[in-house]
Amino acid sequence: MAASLHFLIAGGGIGGLAAAYVLARDGHRVTVLEQQAQFGEIGAGIQLGPNIFRMFDWLGLTQAINAVAYFPPGMGMNDVRTGEKVVRVPFGDAVKALYGYPYGVIYRADLHKVLLDACARFGDVVLRTSSKVEGFEQSGSAVSVKLASGERLSGDALIGADGLWSRIREAIVGDGKPRVSGHIAYRAVLKREDVPRHLWNDEVLLWGGEKTHLVHYPLRRGELFNLVAVFHSNKYDEGWNTFGDTAELNERFADAVPQVRELLGKIETWKMWVLCDREPVKNWSDGRVTLLGDAAHPMLQYLAQGAGQAIEDAVVLGQALKATRGDVAPAFIQYQQARYLRTGRVQLTARFYGDIYHASGVTRELRNQMFQGGKESAGFAGLKWMYEGIDPERMFA
Repeated sequence: MAASLHFLIAGGGIGGLAAAYVLARDGHRVTVLEQQAQFGEIGAGIQLGPNIFRMFDWLGLTQAINAVAYFPPGMGMNDVRTGEKVVRVPFGDAVKALYGYPYGVIYRADLHKVLLDACARFGDVVLRTSSKVEGFEQSGSAVSVKLASGERLSGDALIGADGLWSRIREAIVGDGKPRVSGHIAYRAVLKREDVPRHLWNDEVLLWGGEKTHLVHYPLRRGELFNLVAVFHSNKYDEGWNTFGDTAELNERFADAVPQVRELLGKIETWKMWVLCDREPVKNWSDGRVTLLGDAAHPMLQYLAQGAGQAIEDAVVLGQALKATRGDVAPAFIQYQQARYLRTGRVQLTARFYGDIYHASGVTRELRNQMFQGGKESAGFAGLKWMYEGIDPERMFA
């Protein structure tokens, strides 16, 4: 066994806590540095593909996740303007037979709490709030970070899980501001009793149209109803967790079928964020410092893989450290080498699916034809490479 190391993790979101849990399970000490005043997640629902449930199984968290997740019977896509069914994919036993694991959805805060509770079970995990990492310095044997308060902390290595606007990435990659997609997402959650029976749907249902789409599905075992409306807009450069403009939303969905407009009308207050990503990069490590999750490979939400890829990162990072017997710098290189092509493919494919969902004209006709034709190269079947996931045991065998 390698000697126990002390890891500093900048960021206490899903990726940061997943990494902390993996490292603590392997006998390392971890200090998680969260910039907010308390641990918690902003946002609504997250879709969990079979590749992510594979990671929960590896981490021993399946039971805790299943207790708060919802397992829809299928996923579908309708045309937002005509109501035409474009495609439906059954889940349940069909997904398990194909991938060995289910497809589910979960409230982001519930997933975060599962990971937070898992970390709290380890005495060697220190969870600090109001601890924003402003910068770092490293030597051949240690890393020190400077917090916004002026305090300095030292450890054997630093993991930047500080999200899209990562200060750690700025020092390692130096690629400036994120790429603004021109797409805006509005999110809201309704209680089940507030959704009229004729508008309720047990499945993950996406209504796609020209430069717009709405996706909705139940959460918390069917107690809640999650809605995310996306449309193209150049009014905003950045933004997260701010209030949305209901008038603009209604304007963008003015040509939607009646049931979509009625459902959107049930929401009085929307939270808005601007969808951004970055160009894929091959290197996100420097000596004893590496990146994870959105700090390493931020992606648009069209494949619902941001959280899942961060959890995969955490597992692979742990395996790399085992393979090098705790030799940090080589482990970080092996970790990114094992990850960058997969995460880069997800990043680029997510952009493509954004175009697919928001298609018009000939592109829309081709999309419908390919989805309805069940070709392996198109639609959900074309994502088999992603949903099959990774095998941690074979990563560095």
